[in-house]
Amino acid sequence: MNFRRLGIVAGFLLLLVGAPMANAGPPFITDDPEPVELHHWEVYIFSLYTRTHHDDFAQVPAVEVNYGPLENVQLHVIAPLTISESDAEPAHYGYGDTELGLKYRFIQESDWLPQVGTFPLVEVPTGDSGRGLGNGQTQIFVPVWLQKSFGKDKEWTSFGGGGLWYNPGPDHRNFWRLGWELQRDFGEHFTFGGEVYHETPSAQFPNSASLPGSLPTIAAPAGAHGHTAFNLGGYINFDEHHHLLFSAGRDIDGPIRFASYLGFQFTF
Repeated sequence: MNFRRLGIVAGFLLLLVGAPMANAGPPFITDDPEPVELHHWEVYIFSLYTRTHHDDFAQVPAVEVNYGPLENVQLHVIAPLTISESDAEPAHYGYGDTELGLKYRFIQESDWLPQVGTFPLVEVPTGDSGRGLGNGQTQIFVPVWLQKSFGKDKEWTSFGGGGLWYNPGPDHRNFWRLGWELQRDFGEHFTFGGEVYHETPSAQFPNSASLPGSLPTIAAPAGAHGHTAFNLGGYINFDEHHHLLFSAGRDIDGPIRFASYLGFQFTF
């Protein structure tokens, strides 16, 4: 299987699927505290792709659904089909880990104060970790996010924050994710912005003291060094219900050579 060719084809298929149809958070890693409006829905059909020095990973396609059951509360789920390929392993394709979450905004934005909220996430290990399609353990992320709009017509928005990932497993370690994003509205139909985010190490270094004398030079596992990255992207709003989301970036310091997101959002 040609992984890159499949990713390109999947991207065009998503374009075709989304053409009749198209917030912060997606298409960025950094999230915001603003929940879906009361009794409103957001549905995303998206793909994401990450290339490191030796591995390719993608969700093609994936579905995200958000719903506002109460004021200042959002329910959240992501169900992905996942592709994983490495230099040492052929590509594997199947259902990945399921993401569940609940966003709660506890401070409203004012002239001087930002809005503030939390968005705990649970990564349920529904993907086959032996084939690289999942983590193999339940992960939990507990962040705090802030957001403030400014400018003459509130055309600028900035949001960010971060939190701790609980990341169990014999070779794993808990890690922090911190990020900030700045974006600008260019009229009603186009928004563009960029983010910088950082993750501390999420994997353990090999214990060289327990290895044979010739093995301390073994390569550290992916995630052992942490990384700092940036993304540029935005939204095209065809109307109030249909939106195209896109971003692309890479590590400033770390193993990610290229990362991208393409999705269509339907709101109702």
